[in-house]
Amino acid sequence: MCGIVGHIGNGDARDIVIKGLEKLEYRGYDSAGIAVLNHAKNKFEIYKREGRISNLKEIVDFDYETSFAIGHTRWATHGKPCYTNSHPHMSNSTRFIVVHNGVIENYKELIEKYLGGYKFNSETDTEVIVNLIDYFSKSLSVEEAIRKTLISVEGSYALLIIDTENKDKIYIAKNKTPLLLGQGKDGVTIASDTMALVGYCESYIILEDKTFGIVKKDKISLLDYLGMPIYYKTKPLSMKTEDISKNNYPHFMLKEIDEQPGIIRRIIQNYFNIENEIIINDKIVEDIINSEKIYFVACGTSMHAAHMGKYFFENFLKKHCEVFIASELAYQDALIVNNPYFIFISQSGETADCISVMKKCIERKHKMLAITNQESSSMNNLANDNLNIYAGKEISVASTKAYIAQVVVLAILASACAKKKTSIKQDLDRFALAVEEIVNSKHNIEELAVKFEGAKSAFYIGRGLDYYASLEAALKLKEISYIHTEGYASGELKHGTIALIEEGTPVIAIITQNHTNMITRSNLTETISRGASPIIISNHNNSQTTDDIIIPDVVSYLRSPLAVVVTQLIAYYVALMNGNDVDKPKNLAKSVTVE
Repeated sequence: MCGIVGHIGNGDARDIVIKGLEKLEYRGYDSAGIAVLNHAKNKFEIYKREGRISNLKEIVDFDYETSFAIGHTRWATHGKPCYTNSHPHMSNSTRFIVVHNGVIENYKELIEKYLGGYKFNSETDTEVIVNLIDYFSKSLSVEEAIRKTLISVEGSYALLIIDTENKDKIYIAKNKTPLLLGQGKDGVTIASDTMALVGYCESYIILEDKTFGIVKKDKISLLDYLGMPIYYKTKPLSMKTEDISKNNYPHFMLKEIDEQPGIIRRIIQNYFNIENEIIINDKIVEDIINSEKIYFVACGTSMHAAHMGKYFFENFLKKHCEVFIASELAYQDALIVNNPYFIFISQSGETADCISVMKKCIERKHKMLAITNQESSSMNNLANDNLNIYAGKEISVASTKAYIAQVVVLAILASACAKKKTSIKQDLDRFALAVEEIVNSKHNIEELAVKFEGAKSAFYIGRGLDYYASLEAALKLKEISYIHTEGYASGELKHGTIALIEEGTPVIAIITQNHTNMITRSNLTETISRGASPIIISNHNNSQTTDDIIIPDVVSYLRSPLAVVVTQLIAYYVALMNGNDVDKPKNLAKSVTVE
């Protein structure tokens, strides 16, 4: 959520920051702002606009020289999207300027305790931070004032702080919300995501929680909140500009859907040796085998992948599994067995709700595995072990390739734990070919979009694995087409939901399992008699001549994920037909880094 970029050094910092913010647009935001040092006037100028970064660029003065700027894209949490609530925020005295990602939980108490005489222009918790620094600076040095502020606030934050009386440094702080320092020949770039560093930095530093820093163009000092130096590691930045470009595609989502066959093959290369044996750390496998029960914890699309994982482990390993929504488990005391194993799944590795649960697991000494798309992430650092899904950077807010990659890695892990001499590699090779066949014939799926024209609601239905696929299919359609869509176990329709079926309501049945084929078709017939407009996605062995989309035959446990690829394309073309911003749907953020 939100994006932060700052630069101090050589070159046009204003341009570096704005281009960096544009690279982070996929994260979701509703306003943007930038503070720039005007060298000619020797003062900072602040520009803010509601809406897209393109709106901000219209008002920014690009004529003067500058080598120091900080910027922010805001996704509203405290206060509505508007100019006043946009970042950067300035203290009452105008001495300090701040941009902030995160949520300060005790901001009202801080106002009451310290800031009774201060005027607040916005509804944001961030304005409390900048004025608290100002308040403490009246009796302390700037560095001490910032550190005292950090000790006083409770919550999550990534902060860039400017002291307008010291124009050669950016103060930084990080807790629970990602922040990186990139180093390049033109100075230091600070950002909430590696994408903003691409093209400017050769290496970067991942900041740990409760880190305070002082950044100059040629020097970085990282400290704890008591002022003691912190040891840090520098990592090479391997991401290239071509990794985050559309490559002539109209949208990142379509590009990422098309990348899925190659990603499956990349996963195979990384998790199998030349003898087709699975390569996974023996410790992970033994910990899972020796556990009493497996708990999957995730949110959104990753949670739908977790349901597939539950099926794999229960059927391959014959071990009890349970799937938890992270935001629910964080605030309840579930009945956990004595020897559990937790598998956390997240595309970004920064999902705040998952991190909250992980910290509870650490307190209780539960073993944890993180399955993410990021080699270095907060979740990877917290877990005992981690597995990479090798999907590459996913930029479209609607997750596609990360979902398929998560499902494939879960299938490999379950097979490794079952220690079965199965043909899983051959199954996955065939799966990659089948996905390729679907994306290469996407024009057939595009033609289905017209069936959703004017629809206010839609329903995906299925049973077993097809029900899990329906959940993900419904999420994809609703989040980018803005059509209210639900995924239902088809047998549940008659228990209330069928009352919502109106004339012309699209009902899409996913039918890929032999034993549920005819009963799901019977459930679909019930909706047709109430006026539904039916669409059937089936595999060859279960198909009938009137089915709309027939997918290739693969092994039974991979048919439902294969059907999801079709539903990704349906969502894409319906959103396109509705004239929506496919890659950046309204109100949504790519990485949910606040609870």
